[in-house]
Amino acid sequence: MKGLILSGGKGTRLYPLTYTSAKQLVPVANKPVLFRVIEAIRDAGITDIGIVVGDTAPEIQAAVGDGSRWGVCVQYIRQEAPLGLAHAVKISRSYLGNDRFVMFLGDNVIQGGISSLIRQFATSDWHCQIVLKGVTEPQHYGVAELDGDGRILRLVEKPREPRSNLAMVGIYMFDLHVFEAVDAIRPSWRGELEITDAIQYLVERGYRVYPYIHRGWWIDTGKPGDMLAANSLVLDEMEHCIEGLVDADSRVEGKVSIAAGAQVINSVIRGPAIIGEETRIVNSYIGPFTSIYHHTTIESSEIEHCIILENCRIVDLPARREDSLIGRNVVIVRSPIKPRAYKMTLGDNSRVGVL
Repeated sequence: MKGLILSGGKGTRLYPLTYTSAKQLVPVANKPVLFRVIEAIRDAGITDIGIVVGDTAPEIQAAVGDGSRWGVCVQYIRQEAPLGLAHAVKISRSYLGNDRFVMFLGDNVIQGGISSLIRQFATSDWHCQIVLKGVTEPQHYGVAELDGDGRILRLVEKPREPRSNLAMVGIYMFDLHVFEAVDAIRPSWRGELEITDAIQYLVERGYRVYPYIHRGWWIDTGKPGDMLAANSLVLDEMEHCIEGLVDADSRVEGKVSIAAGAQVINSVIRGPAIIGEETRIVNSYIGPFTSIYHHTTIESSEIEHCIILENCRIVDLPARREDSLIGRNVVIVRSPIKPRAYKMTLGDNSRVGVL
């Protein structure tokens, strides 16, 4: 089998963070989501991976390279515009050939990986396998309706009135018959070739489409709140270790990772939390479910339930910061200049809460 990762799209729901960065490279527990997807596919025994890229192709290629760091071989497939998941399959045909393949959205995080799913599909006579998960707001996803025997009746993309709560997780397995389907369907009202329409085509023509209902957690990290939720879940499950410096005046409680070269000085860190390489935590409190990436300084501040990316400097904040996603190279300091006032330069679609 081969792997196909979709890593195009503009990530508009994560603006302004993704104005300057691919959404798939935003880290969850200090590891870019795309890297987690590559590892999940590799751990399932697949070493040939195609990555569909769009406008952020240079950044994706610079970060991933040829895949050798994971022991896989990566090829890139350029999609000229975000024309739908089925369109991504269509333009990947020359790479995929007649091989069975797994398609994985590059901004999805799923509990437990996909190894068992791949083994299941590889040894079956199914033409397609889809992963479903019960959700509270199915209208935002492709939705599957099953009959009393658990077979697929129909699939609808983002229905106004969903007939079930089973959302299609961003993981799909196909054999070569999917190319017949993507060639036959037409663009939806959104102007995209929908993968739900392609799978519905297979169902209606009697191809064997198997629905697998995932019982663990799954998160599409397309929005800031979802990114924070995924970060919390991964932090709580990962193995933690302390390789950096923790001085005698500091206290580390619970599941905490501190990378080599990091320093914790006169501070309290309560896990689950992770501190990246060459990051300094000084006279500060870092609360649960916080990820702080590499080469960042937190001084005389309190941070909890946050994701803070690399090369940031946060000093002398007057109150605890919570539920925040802070991008690269950000400086947040308390100005000593009077008269004191909030002074900000913010990008489009920013949102700031102040006391």
